[in-house]
Amino acid sequence: MNPNDSDASRFTSATTDWRGERDLDLLLVHVARGDTEAFEAVYDRLVGPVYGVIRRVLRDPSQSEEVTQEVLLEVWRSAARFDPAVGGAATWVMTIAHRRAIDRVRSTTAAADREHKTAEVHTPRDEVAEAVEASLDAERVRRCLDGLTDVQRESITLAYYGGYSYRQVSDLLKVTLGAIKTRIRDGLIRMRDCLGVS
Repeated sequence: MNPNDSDASRFTSATTDWRGERDLDLLLVHVARGDTEAFEAVYDRLVGPVYGVIRRVLRDPSQSEEVTQEVLLEVWRSAARFDPAVGGAATWVMTIAHRRAIDRVRSTTAAADREHKTAEVHTPRDEVAEAVEASLDAERVRRCLDGLTDVQRESITLAYYGGYSYRQVSDLLKVTLGAIKTRIRDGLIRMRDCLGVS
């Protein structure tokens, strides 16, 4: 930048106070012309607020940092689109930041949905095969139940097929609670071994 340039002197006087919105507008006009010093000033002034807007939307610090960099890079590349007559520079940049954050949320959600859909495997149901398998499993369970003693079978049937609690089974069979627990445990161990379940 040539110090004798009249625009340069305006830029220098405008940059002495970065806090004014009009100064930021002027800085962004200079950024549109490719002025890296002006961009550094815009970056320093807006990196915090841009990150804050994005962080409120994304919540994830690392994604927020990434999107903040993308937004500021977009500001550098598209500063020529900024029109001070339409609105302030801060508003323009914050609008870009908010839109980018929303786009990231949508993109992340869409990617998760696609991943979820591809993870779902839809296998057609074969009702005949399921019925045969269920009847074979039921027959196998019946055979294993037949291998139990009468008291084990009765205790397990009441507890697991009848829906009774161990205490209720104890009351129904008029046997101590400890004996019912032992019968059921031993019976379940024998059934596990019979069914070949580990």
